[in-house]
Amino acid sequence: AVQSLALQKAQAVAAKHNQGIVLGADTLIELEGQQLGKPQSPEEAKEMLAKLSGKTHKVLTGVALIDAETKRTLTQVEITEVKIGQLSQEEIDWYVESGEPFDKAGSYAIQGLAARFVEKVDGCYNNVLGLPLYRVVQMLKVLSHD
Repeated sequence: AVQSLALQKAQAVAAKHNQGIVLGADTLIELEGQQLGKPQSPEEAKEMLAKLSGKTHKVLTGVALIDAETKRTLTQVEITEVKIGQLSQEEIDWYVESGEPFDKAGSYAIQGLAARFVEKVDGCYNNVLGLPLYRVVQMLKVLSHD
């Protein structure tokens, strides 16, 4: 899903240009087979954080690069595992009241106030921020050498 959405985003932009490299990306959180997007309400944010509490989840980011001139396309998915420590209801309420969760997949920003909740990160930290920079750079190298 994230790979195809990233590709659709990149294709929409590449269709309007005939030069340059276009990047599309899409991120989602997966917990026990369930996808968690951006919360639509404070209640939904609290539910997501309660589900994530004490568990390890996956952050999946699909990345698509398109050479607008040649239309050559590369797509990849980066997966990072994040363990959130056990959260109290007071911590969840405090965090949701901060307003930070509302434009974040899974209802948390690892680089913000929620950093204090993260017990462990296994994989690309920048992926959890929203874009796996190392992978993007490697893809750019491949695209520029061909």
